[in-house]
Amino acid sequence: MSFGQSTVLGYPRIGANRELKKAVEAYWAGRIDAAELERTAAALRAEVWQSLRNARLDAIPSNTFSFYDHVLDTAVAVGAVPDRFRRLGLSELDTYFAMARGADTEPALELTKWFGTNYHYLVPEIDASTLFAADPEKPLREFAEARELGITTRPVLVGPATFLLLAKGENPFARLDELVLVYADILRQLATAGVEWVQLDEPAYVADRTPDEIEALGRAYTRLGRLDRRPRIFVATYFGELGDALPALLDTPIDALGLDLVAGPGNLERLAAAGPLRGKTIVAGLVDGHNVWRTDLRAAVTAGATVAGLADHLAVSTSCSLLHVPVDLSAEKRLDPDLFARLAFARQKVDEVVLLGKALRDGTAHLPEPLPPVPASWRRPDVRERLAALGPADRQRGAYADRATAQQARLGLPDLPTTTIGSFPQTASLRAARAELRGGRLDEAGYAQRMRAEIERVIRLQEELGLDVLVHGEPERNDMVQYFGDQLDGFATTELGWVQSYGSRCVRPPIIHGDVARRAPMTVEMSAYAQSLTARPVKGMLTGPVTILAWSFVRNDQPRADTADQVALALRDETIDLEAAGIRVIQVDEPALRETLPLRRAGQKAYLDWAVGSFRLATSGMADDTQLHTHLCYSEFGEVITAIDALDADVTSIEASRSKMEVLDDLAAIGYSRGVGPGVWDIHSPRVPSQDEVVDAVRRALEAVPARRLWVNPDCGLKTRGYPEVEASLKHLVSAAVELRGRP
Repeated sequence: MSFGQSTVLGYPRIGANRELKKAVEAYWAGRIDAAELERTAAALRAEVWQSLRNARLDAIPSNTFSFYDHVLDTAVAVGAVPDRFRRLGLSELDTYFAMARGADTEPALELTKWFGTNYHYLVPEIDASTLFAADPEKPLREFAEARELGITTRPVLVGPATFLLLAKGENPFARLDELVLVYADILRQLATAGVEWVQLDEPAYVADRTPDEIEALGRAYTRLGRLDRRPRIFVATYFGELGDALPALLDTPIDALGLDLVAGPGNLERLAAAGPLRGKTIVAGLVDGHNVWRTDLRAAVTAGATVAGLADHLAVSTSCSLLHVPVDLSAEKRLDPDLFARLAFARQKVDEVVLLGKALRDGTAHLPEPLPPVPASWRRPDVRERLAALGPADRQRGAYADRATAQQARLGLPDLPTTTIGSFPQTASLRAARAELRGGRLDEAGYAQRMRAEIERVIRLQEELGLDVLVHGEPERNDMVQYFGDQLDGFATTELGWVQSYGSRCVRPPIIHGDVARRAPMTVEMSAYAQSLTARPVKGMLTGPVTILAWSFVRNDQPRADTADQVALALRDETIDLEAAGIRVIQVDEPALRETLPLRRAGQKAYLDWAVGSFRLATSGMADDTQLHTHLCYSEFGEVITAIDALDADVTSIEASRSKMEVLDDLAAIGYSRGVGPGVWDIHSPRVPSQDEVVDAVRRALEAVPARRLWVNPDCGLKTRGYPEVEASLKHLVSAAVELRGRP
C-alpha cells in the first residue's frame, strides 16, 4: 500500500460535543457499565475514520483514540503496568483507570505536560520489577474495527525511545534494547493481522539529546527496520527540529519519516543536507496542528515542493496530532466574520492537508487567495504607547525581607499556614446557572445573586475547617483562562471549541487575535464580596500572562513576548484595583511557565527572560505589604527553577504529591528563601488522603523548608472534585498542619 499524498498524525478523540468525557465520567460514577462505555467509544472512533475518509484523506491513522491518555495506552501495550496496580485485582479497564486516577491506597501515576502543550500525559513507572511484554490488543482491535467499515488504517504508538525518555525510574532508557524486542513482537503481530503501515511517534528527539541517545535511536530503528515480517514503519516527529537525530533516522531502514516544518523550519535545511533520500517517504508537516489559524497554502506548497525534490515520495500532513485543536469550526455561529475567515479547526485542517496534497500533485490553480490584512480595529495604539513607555522600575518590587516583615505584620499568619489553590467544586447547580444565563432564562442580577450565595457557602466552609488564608471558590468562572478572555479586548471565545487537557478534562481555549486591553475590572466585585464576609484574608485570584498565552490560541503576527506584556498590563491594573478594594493577598497563577519552555536549550534563555519579565510587569504594581502568591503545577520544574525564583513571588505553591516532593530538592539547590507550598493532596485523583499521609508529606517538606516559610495546600484547584471528598481532605490537611505546628 502506498502512503498516499495526504495524512494527519492524529485527530481529536473527545467527540464534537465531548461525548467521550460524558461517557467516561458516567462510567466512573457507576451510571453506565463497561459495555455501554465501549459502545460510545466505538461510535466515536467510527465517526472519525468515516469523516477522514469522506474528506478524501489518503492515509488514516488509528489507535489515536484513548479512554484517558495515549502514553498510558502504550504502557499497557508493552506490559509496563506497575505491580502495585496489578495487585488490586481489578478488571483490565479498572486497572487502567486506577493507573490514571489512583485507587484505594494506591496513588495514580505522575501527571505532567506533553512537551510544549497543555495536554497532560501519565508518566510511565519503570523499575526492576517491570517485565516488558507485547500486548497489542487495543491497536489490533481498532484496526479491525476500521477494516469492517472498509477503511484500512495506520496504527499509531509512542515510539520505544520516546516512551523510555518520558518514563521515571532508575535509568529507564538503559532498557531500550530490551523494549525494542517487545516492539518487534508487536510489529510482527500487526503484520500478521494485515497492517501495512505503522506510525511510531518519537517527539522526544526534537529536544536536546546526547550522542549516545541519538545512537541508541538509530540502533533501535535499524533493528526494527530489519525485521523479516513487519509493516512499513513511519517514524513521526513533531514540535520542533530533529537536529542530529534526522540523519541518524534516515540512515536506518525505516520507510517514512515525519518532519514538523511549522515549529521546526530548520528541518528543511537539514533534510537538504542529508543528500538523496532513496527509498524514503518524507511526511511533511505543513499544516499547524497546534494552533487554529488558516495555513498560508501557497507558502506551504513552496516548502512542500522543496521536500518533493529531495525525497522519493512526499506526503503532506499536519505538523503534529490534531488532538491539540477543536474539532470543527463550522459549529461556531457567533464568531466575528473577519476572525472566522482566518481560522481552521481539526476538520478544516484535514481539508487543508488534502488541498496541499492535490496542489503538489496537480498544481496550485485551485488554492484560495491569501487573506487580506487584519482589520484596523484589532489594533490598539494606546496599548502600544503604554508598553513603549515602560522602564525597569515597572517590573520591580521592594526587597523580599522588607516585604515579608510588612506582610506578617498585616496578616499575622501562624507557622505552616493553610490555604487552597483557588477553585472549589463546580457543582451541577453552578453549571446550570451559567447555562440559564447564556440561554436568557436568568438575568445578570439573578446570576450574581446565585454566585454570591455560593461564595458565602465556600467562605463559611473554610472558616469551619480552620483554613488560614481563604479563597472565594471561583463559582463564577467557567475556566481560569477563558474567564479572562471573555472580558479582555483582543480575545474571542468559542461555543464548542473544546480541547482535551487530560483524561475527561476539556477546556475551551480563547483566541487572541488583536491587541489586548482590559475593558473594566474583572474580578474585583466577587473578591471584595468574599472578603467582606470574613476577617481572615481572602486571596484575589488571577491567571498570569504566560499561562493565558499558553492556554489560548495566540496570534502569530507579532512576537509572543509583546502579546504577553499586553496581557500583563491588563492584569497589573487588576491587581491595583484588588488592593484598593481591601484584598491583602493576591495570587497570580503561572502553571504553564515550564510548559512553554522551548525544547532546545538555545531558545530557553530568551523565553524565560520575557516570561519572567511579563509576570513581574503584571505583579509589580502591588504594595510591599500585599502578599503575592503564584502557583505552578504538573511539570518538571528543575529546568526552570531559577526562573521560578526570579518571579519574586512571596509564596509559590507547586504540585508535589505525585512527584514525591522532588521540587524541594531543586529549590534547595538554588537557595530559595521565600514561602513555598508543595502540594500534599493530589486533587486529580478521587482518593481522600488520610491525615497521616498529609503529616508524612509535610514532614518531608519540613526537612527542606522551615515551618515559618512552609505552606500546606493541595496540588491544584478543586474545581473537578466533589464536596464530600473536598471537605474530608481539607479537614485532614488542616489537622495535619495544626498537629505539626511548634514541633521540632
